[in-house]
Amino acid sequence: MIHKINTIHSGSSDFANFLKRGGKSKGPFYDCFWTIGNIDILNSNLLGFFCSVKCPGDIILKTYDLARALRNAGITVISGFHSPIEKDVFDLFLKGSQPIVVCPARSIEDMRIPKTWKESIESGRLLVLSPFEKKYKRVTAPLSEQRNRMVAMLANDAFFPYAAPGSRSENLCQDLIRAGKRIFTCGDESNQSLLNMGAKLIKVAELEKQ
Repeated sequence: MIHKINTIHSGSSDFANFLKRGGKSKGPFYDCFWTIGNIDILNSNLLGFFCSVKCPGDIILKTYDLARALRNAGITVISGFHSPIEKDVFDLFLKGSQPIVVCPARSIEDMRIPKTWKESIESGRLLVLSPFEKKYKRVTAPLSEQRNRMVAMLANDAFFPYAAPGSRSENLCQDLIRAGKRIFTCGDESNQSLLNMGAKLIKVAELEKQ
């Protein structure tokens, strides 16, 4: 099945709503967004999900448990789902029924949609969103950085299970805290630097009440 790609141009009401979500957070400017799936998901409270590529084993296990709790609580999550932990968590989310927004760091025009995504797209619980035009067919580090900034802009709050010291994830976390967004992390001594800069321990039950 070929999924319809919708284009959101600058000047449209949907595009304006995208920019409003950003608040004070620093997000790259785009002239257009491309989507596949249910765009109404963006009207939900979105929890951004970011995790460094290398992650301590204890935090990995805690993250899986928290991902299941987020899934069961019906929390809408937005992410690139690109790092190993993010990919694993995405697989866990696909087994639930809550809305998800996945943002590839490449164009989604001519992109082959994985079979595991199709049922969720067709049921209206998965939105695929990209700000990259057709010529960007391959994922690169600069595109991934831009994508993460966009995800951070659209998210109401963000969950960083782990951000390695000095990493781009840690820098992004700092920027979001300065922008006034709530940042959550796991309880672990490896995350003390995140807690020191203002991150809070994630409590799924509190997010569920919003």
